[in-house]
Amino acid sequence: MSTLITRFESRHATVGIIGLGYVGLPLGATFAEGGFAVIGFDVDASKVEELRAGRSYIRHVSIARLAPVLCAQPPRSGAPAFYPTTDYSLLAECDAILICVPTPLTENREPDLSYVTGTAKTIARHLRRDQLVVLESTTYPGTTDEVVREILEEGGLRAGKDFFLAFSPEREDPNNPNYNTRTIPKLVGGYTTECGAAAAALYGAVLDKVVPVSSARVAEAAKLVENIYRSVNIALVNELKVLFDRMGLDIWEVIDAAATKPFGFTPFYPGPGLGGHCIPIDPFYLTWKARQYDLATRFIELAGEVNHGMPAFVVSKLVDALNERCQSLKGARILILGVAYKRDLDDMRESPALKIMDLLTKKGALVAYHDPYVPVVKPSRHYNFNLRSVPLTREELESADAVVIATDHGVFDYDRIVSLSRLVIDTRNATRSTTHGREKIVRA
Repeated sequence: MSTLITRFESRHATVGIIGLGYVGLPLGATFAEGGFAVIGFDVDASKVEELRAGRSYIRHVSIARLAPVLCAQPPRSGAPAFYPTTDYSLLAECDAILICVPTPLTENREPDLSYVTGTAKTIARHLRRDQLVVLESTTYPGTTDEVVREILEEGGLRAGKDFFLAFSPEREDPNNPNYNTRTIPKLVGGYTTECGAAAAALYGAVLDKVVPVSSARVAEAAKLVENIYRSVNIALVNELKVLFDRMGLDIWEVIDAAATKPFGFTPFYPGPGLGGHCIPIDPFYLTWKARQYDLATRFIELAGEVNHGMPAFVVSKLVDALNERCQSLKGARILILGVAYKRDLDDMRESPALKIMDLLTKKGALVAYHDPYVPVVKPSRHYNFNLRSVPLTREELESADAVVIATDHGVFDYDRIVSLSRLVIDTRNATRSTTHGREKIVRA
């Protein structure tokens, strides 16, 4: 262990990162910028080709950032560079292997660990002594110690003795101006104390702050608690939004007023539903695990129900607004503004805008969308869209029977949108500063 830690601290080690998505790509760039030789692995050859051609497929990880560290050949240990590849045999050359693959839910809302187990089996074929393997994918407590360890040990090597194993949850918040991969405190929990120390040394070589915890299980549980906290509080304000709407109260004004209290209150804001890969999914990993202990996680499940129902609430507000104008939703032209799950991103994972579009389409509306960061919405596991973003022209706005602001991108000119539209359904309070045409705006 001391030899491996020395290699990490001196940056004379090669770091392998499996999964070059929204977590793995910025993590790989951070390690390369910190002086490490990095090999990035992905099964999607198109991602590797894009990077090798000098293009980034993730908006907030610019090619201007990646270009100085990208290289065309596998780098030598001690030579800071980032080499993307689909050749998993290069795992044998890595001193540390970080797993950054998806952990979705099945159709029955149970954990789908197929990406994790498949990756672990691939690593096992190339695993050698004195390597460090770290799982970063969010999952239920026990996954690292039980599922991943058992697969890695099938070749005869033992975790904590022949190789090191740890869990360190990703904490990415894309486009957060105050925090990035390097500055967000990094939790690290090992299968053994020595495993945790090795992982802490690796991350400590490039990140500002590492927070060791007593075990991988604690780190796994902490990540779930973070996202459950957000899910439950967002569900609370979403439920209050529905109540205050009936009472004729502005939920955003109410929350801003409550937030003036300097203690005992943290503001959360409502929206059209939950999006992203974390909050809509991760809490149900603990719900599933809790059933093995004969316990029901009622807060988690209730929060999921409330948040899951928000797209339908948006559609109901749209239907009511059209009815007041003596118009049916069926056959109406509806323009959706923003399909990314979060403002100024190109990430559509679990975006509530897609659910809204699906509900509208099933009710007979003619749906189009505009998103400057998402040029195409292709068919996916849940939806069968095949749409291209339309230009946000005067003609598009004026011809739409209603415009639904589903994502409040900063580039949108909301004064112009309101002035040219017949009806605006605002799910994000994006039009709060608009002074003209407020009679056209319906909060949802």
